[in-house]
Amino acid sequence: MSNTSLSKDSLNTLSTLNAGGKTYHYYSLPKAADTLGDLNRLPFSLKVLMENLLRNEDDTTVDRSHIDAMVQWLKDRSSDTEIQFRPARVLMQDFTGVPGVVDLAAMREAVKQAGKDPALINPLSPVDLVIDHSVMVDKYGNPSAFKDNVAIEMERNQERYEFLRWGQQAFDNFRVVPPGTGICHQVNLEYLGKTVWQKDVDGKTIAYPDTLVGTDSHTTMINGLGILGWGVGGIEAEAAMLGQPVSMLIPEVVGFKITGKLREGITATDLVLTVTEMLRKKGVVGKFVEFYGDGLKDMPVADRATIANMSPEYGATCGFFPVDEQTINYMRLTGRDEEQLALVEAYAKAQGLWREPGHEPVYTDNLELDMGDVEASLAGPKRPQDRVALKNMKSSFELLMETSEGPGDNRKANLESEGGGTAVGAQDAYFEHPSSQPLQMNGEKARLDPGAVVIAAITSCTNTSNPSVMMAAGLIAQKAVEKGLSTKPWVKTSLAPGSKVVTDYLRVGGFQDDLDKLGFNLVGYGCTTCIGNSGPLPEEVEKAIADGDLTVASVLSGNRNFEGRVHPLVKTNWLASPPLVVAYALAGNVRLDLKKEPLGNDKAGNPVYLKDLWPSQQEIAEAVEKVKTDMFRKEYAEVFDGDATWKSIKVPESKVYEWSDKSTYIQHPPFFEGLKEQPDPIDDIKDANILALLGDSVTTDHISPAGSFKADTPAGKYLQAHGVEPKDFNSYGSRRGNHEVMMRGTFANVRIRNEMLDGVEGGFTKFVPTGEQMAIYDAAMKYQEQGTPLVVIAGKEYGTGSSRDWAAKGTRLLGVRAVVAESYERIHRSNLIGMGVMPLQFPKGVDRKSLKLNGEEIISIEGLSGEIKPGQTLTMSVKYKDGSTKSCELKSRIDTANEAVYFQHGGILHYVVREMLKNA
Repeated sequence: MSNTSLSKDSLNTLSTLNAGGKTYHYYSLPKAADTLGDLNRLPFSLKVLMENLLRNEDDTTVDRSHIDAMVQWLKDRSSDTEIQFRPARVLMQDFTGVPGVVDLAAMREAVKQAGKDPALINPLSPVDLVIDHSVMVDKYGNPSAFKDNVAIEMERNQERYEFLRWGQQAFDNFRVVPPGTGICHQVNLEYLGKTVWQKDVDGKTIAYPDTLVGTDSHTTMINGLGILGWGVGGIEAEAAMLGQPVSMLIPEVVGFKITGKLREGITATDLVLTVTEMLRKKGVVGKFVEFYGDGLKDMPVADRATIANMSPEYGATCGFFPVDEQTINYMRLTGRDEEQLALVEAYAKAQGLWREPGHEPVYTDNLELDMGDVEASLAGPKRPQDRVALKNMKSSFELLMETSEGPGDNRKANLESEGGGTAVGAQDAYFEHPSSQPLQMNGEKARLDPGAVVIAAITSCTNTSNPSVMMAAGLIAQKAVEKGLSTKPWVKTSLAPGSKVVTDYLRVGGFQDDLDKLGFNLVGYGCTTCIGNSGPLPEEVEKAIADGDLTVASVLSGNRNFEGRVHPLVKTNWLASPPLVVAYALAGNVRLDLKKEPLGNDKAGNPVYLKDLWPSQQEIAEAVEKVKTDMFRKEYAEVFDGDATWKSIKVPESKVYEWSDKSTYIQHPPFFEGLKEQPDPIDDIKDANILALLGDSVTTDHISPAGSFKADTPAGKYLQAHGVEPKDFNSYGSRRGNHEVMMRGTFANVRIRNEMLDGVEGGFTKFVPTGEQMAIYDAAMKYQEQGTPLVVIAGKEYGTGSSRDWAAKGTRLLGVRAVVAESYERIHRSNLIGMGVMPLQFPKGVDRKSLKLNGEEIISIEGLSGEIKPGQTLTMSVKYKDGSTKSCELKSRIDTANEAVYFQHGGILHYVVREMLKNA
């Protein structure tokens, strides 16, 4: 239905409420219950979806059967009914936002070529794009690091930022938060999120739940504020902002009961790593998770947001917390006006969206955690769900070195398929090791050993949004400086908060000076190390790692630690709370038992242990009291303004973008070239070659890396051929507006392992017709010249990780028509369909190993040429090199009718453009 018309409202639910001296209209769930029966035990997250259906009932996208299906969910606790969800708004960050705006610009071009008004392509819902993914830690450990990094960022990304400024003036409902301001999810939590949204329709002010989709998988962080939202691919978000509803099955909802309280010395980070481990073991991919229980009573929104943030890491679509007093307290602290707070409380209570003590909704499944059982933890070495208790870190790392096997059971296969290197045997901490390397830094002689912490980064919205863990880091720094401790010379230290408010309260608390003395100077307000923008290590350190083939470590307060992500030379990456990041920077090596071994010696030569520095809960609480509302109001008063450099960027005023062949950042993508009124019929896949044969847990980072790349890669060669020197390559993420770079970067992660090649890491494959090894991009282009279709074969959890649409776009542009895997992560499966690539799933008991595939086989897939239906069965035929054949059934992972339509059109955006041209 239109965003500007009232619902059909067949259940007569339109009601009024008064809040803050104003009258609002709303679609009442209790009134719907008068007809439908009791709805109060629906999970809170499903109540939000129910309201969305009531408000958007139009007998076309939403009808009474969809509403009835929500009622039936209460009985069945699951559903196979497809519904159309209309989020209130869209959130983007610049790595995904730039290609998103490129797509919108290309769609305008296609509409213009069709003789229609380009302004048809325009966001109908509010869109906020926060520039947070581009700043790199080029400079660190000095007072000018922030200023220098911002200057480098602006110079490096001038073309991209000019383009975003163009988008800001060319499109309505489109706001940009400039660089150097904050991380999108923290800005969303502290400022953009309203919990209850409102708009005027037909003379009535309609109040309704704040909901969103975001082009970053950690959009779920906002669930901590009682706002339903999750990450989608950029292409799906673009469709949503153009008025297309988000197609989804009514999800299963797993209830996670929280009881008790955290013990002294335990942080919100320890809690979220425990929750992540539990939910990954439970298996919640594609499901909503909702937190309930009396443990929420005293859990602040900052802790809830930390848990909600890591929904992608535990695999859920969202991690939802209901609205209650804590929500109101946080909104008041962060400077939301009292009128908004009155509306949130009145609306939530009127709709049954307010958490009441003892209330337990009906869930599909449940699990429970007593917070008193949580212990100090890290997670690694390469998956966020692999929690390691702090007391076990030393032994876990030594086991890793001895066996190339990560913590936990049965990890060898995962390490191999993701390219985990074989490490040599370990000795006690500080004992010289055969692979240890001499190191001279700042005129001092040292030694770099296995397990050396070469990156210690306080980074990521996951933790920097939480004053308790940030103040704890400050307190540890303060005590360490008092005792005369310093960080080890080989540790690259950085502090990159998600909001300027953090700087304000660290300064008021008196902690920033001590953090600076330990090298944790402000380096930027952005994602930095967490998304791979850790910048270069000192040359001496890089050389020592390479010379000794050392297995070294990063410790970061982030949410992702996939291999090859943080830094290409750092094989093990450990997620930890900000105070533990400071502790490991002091220790300099993860091969210590911080529970028993000292971090260093004080001025008198006495050993200093972690327990000597760790602050009490009382100390942390007193520090957190210094966080004030005025800080938030001051920093967010000019959130959209930017500095003088941003304001000085020249903005072209055309409605259609003027593409430049000379640009290496922004290029006109080929997705809509030759777009016809009707899509061509889909053919079966005949005689395809396998482009890549991959193992389990292949992430979107493996498929489309975001970090740096070298001069001898296809992307590096392309840029050099266009006059760009290696020092100016920037990152894959920053080049996502140029499909030529991104095609060449697809399947190019330095740690990906293609099983078609023996023991080779990186983006290579075997070109089957000649048997030669070459870059995957080069092979794909050769296959395209021959007119040969391609498929990718993979294991379990294909596409884990970021909501990275270029992992699907690049796959499409390489000529891959289908991916066949044992299972998929939600967002990447959706993205593949959104780009016209068929996701197919092996039946239970069949996989690449049982079929004895080595990548030289010829693959044919039948069943695509007829009508495309959700979940249909197709047949794959395998022709082996010796001439023998084998066949098996595959399940289409097109899960909804809408997805079938999008696939037939070659992708969701192709469908949207055709519909707009048809209705213009």
